[in-house]
Amino acid sequence: MKLSVAIITFNEERIIEKNLSAVHDLADEIIIVDSFSKDGTEEICSKFPKVKFIQQKFLGFGKQKNFAIEQCQSEWILFLDSDEIPDEELKKSIKKIISEPQSEFNVYDVEFNNIFLGETLKYGGWGNIKRERLFRKGHGKYSEDIVHELFISTEAKGKLKGKINHYTYKDIYHHIEKSNKYTSMMAEKMYRNGKKSNVFKILFKPMFQFFKSYFLRLGFLDGLVGYYAAATAAFYTFLKYKKLHEIHKFR
Repeated sequence: MKLSVAIITFNEERIIEKNLSAVHDLADEIIIVDSFSKDGTEEICSKFPKVKFIQQKFLGFGKQKNFAIEQCQSEWILFLDSDEIPDEELKKSIKKIISEPQSEFNVYDVEFNNIFLGETLKYGGWGNIKRERLFRKGHGKYSEDIVHELFISTEAKGKLKGKINHYTYKDIYHHIEKSNKYTSMMAEKMYRNGKKSNVFKILFKPMFQFFKSYFLRLGFLDGLVGYYAAATAAFYTFLKYKKLHEIHKFR
């Protein structure tokens, strides 16, 4: 087999059908590692014959992704989050790479369109993002961080034409819910890494985060949604340092 698409899921019924429809013809197999979703995720996945649906307790993002990689049988792996949809140009680029007898690179970066509350962000740290998403099996894996895991490889990286459309949140409530979940994991990660928090960090790091996102990285050019993105980035920073402070206080 030439290409495995790997995805980890938990309660992804809002977007997973769109994701699978986009990659089904591209992939030889689609590996879904699901953390026991309670919505219609499994039922939707069952409609796609190339999907291998595996349920496993959530191990943290890094370990869960590495487990998914281990299940892939193909020469190449395209790793996607459930809310990431490759555009047509990217799919053509991937088809070209995997059909070549010998590719120039074993790891490829892909650019992102981060779509935030219906708007594509170009500034504020959300634009011009690229990440390793296509790689030959055995030439990379993820760090075992519980959240904000990194792709680890010693390989030189190529860059694919086309983009991934990243549909971040369905609404403000969804954004707040995910921010609360992620900041709890981030605070735990920081604690394990020996990081500490104090009143100064809780008060001033969010202010600097807003200034950096909105002014230094030109988030104001994205209009109202750019302001919201900068404000919520600041709130995310506040939450992770406040939660880190509480972990140190009560452990």
